[in-house]
Amino acid sequence: MKYPAAVGDSSPARHTSTTRVPAGLQPGQLVVARNRKWNGQAHWVVPGRYLGEDRHGWWIFQGTNEFCSRPGAAFYTASDAVLLVPRSGDWVATFYDDAHPSGVRVYVDLAVAHEWTDIRPAVTEFHVIDMDLDVIRMAGRGVFIDDQDEFALHRTAMNYPDLLVDDIQTAADELYQAVKAQHAPFDGTDAGWFTKGRS
Repeated sequence: MKYPAAVGDSSPARHTSTTRVPAGLQPGQLVVARNRKWNGQAHWVVPGRYLGEDRHGWWIFQGTNEFCSRPGAAFYTASDAVLLVPRSGDWVATFYDDAHPSGVRVYVDLAVAHEWTDIRPAVTEFHVIDMDLDVIRMAGRGVFIDDQDEFALHRTAMNYPDLLVDDIQTAADELYQAVKAQHAPFDGTDAGWFTKGRS
């Protein structure tokens, strides 16, 4: 199923049921994750190194002291992370280690239109449209859904299609339950990928 094109985007946003990676993607390869908003506005840019895949999807290591930026903000990362691009679903998940300064352990971005693009040999970009809602697990706070006010605001301001709104809200509720219950891949699966990324 397709959603109407996002403003400023040359291709239509799509309901993402499956994700496919470039055939030549190799462990150690640079992968730059680029998020944008529904209206085409640039959002976070985060570099990392491709680790490999498992039954859940594709894993990317984002190490300490990497430079991350978005319009109006930039910083060097204070802890290691691994990004999971799922085989299916309108989301991506970032897992953090104990060094995260705010105690974040899992950060799931609701996102659509997953797309991989080969930029040049050994450099790939991964693009998604960030749909505001986040499912977060933090030490001392537990699991919660964040940015519901932003989602409500952008729903009107950016003219989200009703079907998209329903899909994202349903996905957020399902992910909340999965993270809270520590269902795979939120069950410690990331630990092995942290080890691989640091080796």
